[in-house]
Amino acid sequence: MRFLTALALTWMTAATGAFATPGQPTDGNLGFQPAVTPIANRIHEFHDLLLWIIIPITLFVMGLLLWVIIRYNRKANPTPSKNSHNTLLEVVWTAVPILILVVIAIPSFPLLYFQDEIPEADFTIKATGYQWYWSYEYPDQEVPEFFSNMVAEEDLQEGQLRNLSVDYPLVVPAGATVRLQVTAADVIHNWAMPAFGTKMDAIPGRINETWFQVEEEGIYYGQCSELCGIRHAFMPIEVHAVSQDAFDAWVEAGPGTDEANAVIAEYSAARETRLAQLD
Repeated sequence: MRFLTALALTWMTAATGAFATPGQPTDGNLGFQPAVTPIANRIHEFHDLLLWIIIPITLFVMGLLLWVIIRYNRKANPTPSKNSHNTLLEVVWTAVPILILVVIAIPSFPLLYFQDEIPEADFTIKATGYQWYWSYEYPDQEVPEFFSNMVAEEDLQEGQLRNLSVDYPLVVPAGATVRLQVTAADVIHNWAMPAFGTKMDAIPGRINETWFQVEEEGIYYGQCSELCGIRHAFMPIEVHAVSQDAFDAWVEAGPGTDEANAVIAEYSAARETRLAQLD
């Protein structure tokens, strides 16, 4: 019964992804957050391929185990076979897994290359992990380092999420290709954004690079994904994908200030009003 339940939940995973809230955890959801970047889209396609491979293997192994248990238990088979080798069987159970791995490797290597090879970027952001918060710099816009801390539960405003909202979020224009440089000032952290398909270690004394291109405007949440100390669970990441005009206004207002936050809040409110009118 447990196996059948797990199998049903696995099949439901792909379907429930359609009901997930973009950019944030959804109560009762079993699938990925909806993909909003080219990288995340390709990761989801690869995951769907793996489901078609893993589920038949699981069913086959379970059926084989049941058959062996029933057919070759002591009561059904009191005189066991003395055979110790079967050349054909040994060739098959060596060759078939190799072929399966080759099938998996064919799409996985291009995906790894796609993630690692950074295209021509519109601008660069540097993210630095501290115990236990993030800082961001926009060298191309001459934006100096500003710090991003989690909003305490008692200070949450309407629309903010517990353990996910921050005081000064990261802001990017939707559609822009962003080069993200990740490092740390103390211990190893990890900048992880599920909806982006992005997950990069932040290592002291070293700069790692990745990239993303947010295709849809919205608010997206991630967290540090490396055990970095007692407050590891309280250094979230909040990214606002906005229009180019709103991004320029945010830069002009001075990121890391209440004035810049006001620009983004005004833009988000206007966007929600437009979406409500369309509905």
